[in-house]
Amino acid sequence: MGRRLITRAWMAATFGLIVLMTALPAAAKSNGKYTVYLSMSYVGNGWQSEATNMIKAMAAYYSDKVDLRVQVAGPVAQRQIQQINSMAQAGADAIIVYPISPTALNTAIRDACKRGIAVFAYDSFVTEPCAYNVHPDQYELAATAAEWVVKQMDRKGNLLFVTGVPGTTVDTERTRGYRDVVKKYPDVKIVGEVNGMWSLAITEKVITEFMATHKWDDIGGVIGSGGGWTAWQAQKAAGAPKLTPYGTDGANATRVAMLPQGSMPSATYPYAPMSAPAISLESTPMSGALALKLAIKLLDGDKSVPKETVIPLQIVTTDNIKLCKTGSWAEMRDGCNVFDPKMINSDYVDNIYSPLTPEVGLPAAMAGTPEPKSPQ
Repeated sequence: MGRRLITRAWMAATFGLIVLMTALPAAAKSNGKYTVYLSMSYVGNGWQSEATNMIKAMAAYYSDKVDLRVQVAGPVAQRQIQQINSMAQAGADAIIVYPISPTALNTAIRDACKRGIAVFAYDSFVTEPCAYNVHPDQYELAATAAEWVVKQMDRKGNLLFVTGVPGTTVDTERTRGYRDVVKKYPDVKIVGEVNGMWSLAITEKVITEFMATHKWDDIGGVIGSGGGWTAWQAQKAAGAPKLTPYGTDGANATRVAMLPQGSMPSATYPYAPMSAPAISLESTPMSGALALKLAIKLLDGDKSVPKETVIPLQIVTTDNIKLCKTGSWAEMRDGCNVFDPKMINSDYVDNIYSPLTPEVGLPAAMAGTPEPKSPQ
């Protein structure tokens, strides 16, 4: 993975802007291009910024076909409903949405579909049958990570569990996956559950608060959406002889810590290799870009676009982690899966590559710049 506390002041300013935007008259088609709207729910973390950059990059790659317009609803379903309704009234051809809820947006999505608008949800899904969903299997992601961590613990001991943004299908499915695995092992117990809201800062705060009354010696593993890097820093500071096994975050800081200690002499602690034991899986930030690409195919008349596209998981452990030297798309295709700290933000996730989206790579994730087009 991978998201998000927004200050009240920021929310107030953003919602005020949204009200103004929803009052705008219907937009006319520009230069024969498809008018595509992106409706983001919450923002405020690396994953969302990265995913948005990649959507913009995909739109730039197909700039001859797409006019992309971005709006932010914040973590409030009613605002996102209003936003989708206004997009439909403004003449959208397609709407790409990161849904704050799997069901709350259904009526607005259904109304958009009735207007002939293609609606694609990415990463988190919606249950409205007319919509298209593009996402990884979040349950499998969590269950795979939990099994790995429990195995590292010899199937006994205490776990610290970090949850994400409640109400989203991502958090719901991951929580179910983690808990189902733990239930299989009677000698494994979740002794602490904290809500990190998919935010590095919040995760650090809630783990620090929890550990104020606990000892790391009593925690055999950490599972959930964030927390590994925080745990390892605390353990390093305390002089712990070994680091706690962790799954499942895909942030570059986490994967750098998984590299063999001393393997990157230029890196400085805490953003440096620690030989940390972990399994790294994450929602790929290219899911929104893929949703846009599929929407373009559908608008072009390709009726083979499936209603559900499940993106394969990229599983990285201390056994197959590999440092990227250039960060090129071709290098990622050949198996590198972690970047030098100078190349990418610490909270941006590394599973950028997908054979499904050769249009977007590291420049897309960082700055919204697509890969160069092949000469015709």
